[in-house]
Amino acid sequence: MISKKMEEALNEQVNAELYSAYLYLSMESYFKAQNLNGFANWMRIQTQEEVMHATKIYDFINERGGRVLLKAIEGPQTEWDSALAVFKATYEHEQKVTGLINDLVDLAIKEKDHATNSFLQWFVNEQVEEESTADEIVQQLKMMENAPGGMFMFDRELGQRVFTPPATEGK
Repeated sequence: MISKKMEEALNEQVNAELYSAYLYLSMESYFKAQNLNGFANWMRIQTQEEVMHATKIYDFINERGGRVLLKAIEGPQTEWDSALAVFKATYEHEQKVTGLINDLVDLAIKEKDHATNSFLQWFVNEQVEEESTADEIVQQLKMMENAPGGMFMFDRELGQRVFTPPATEGK
């Protein structure tokens, strides 16, 4: 059985993950409007990952005898100045999510909830990858600021990304 405090905190994280999906869907829309379909594809895959993260936490709450209570999702930003600005925002957002996950781990430790702590380690590791990938794209976009032709090649590269759910999805 999960504690009420842990249940509430995980419910907040479900909302945060769904907000992330909503944000990345908004970013996809921005890139579609810019005719950067590879960038849009990257954000679509990111959206799918965030929905999977929310579902993973949703399922865990239920498995532990808790109750999922969905709340309204805040409206995301819809305009940016450039692809670089979008990915800077992505990197900053992922850093924020890392903080939220770390707070959940801290609470699980405080509550002596070993099952939740173990479950959250997947997210801890996932956030390392999320931040690293976003930062890598920011750095690449910075390098091509004065080479607009590189943007089209990078767009093609980002268009190759595919969604691959983890083998242990839902657990």
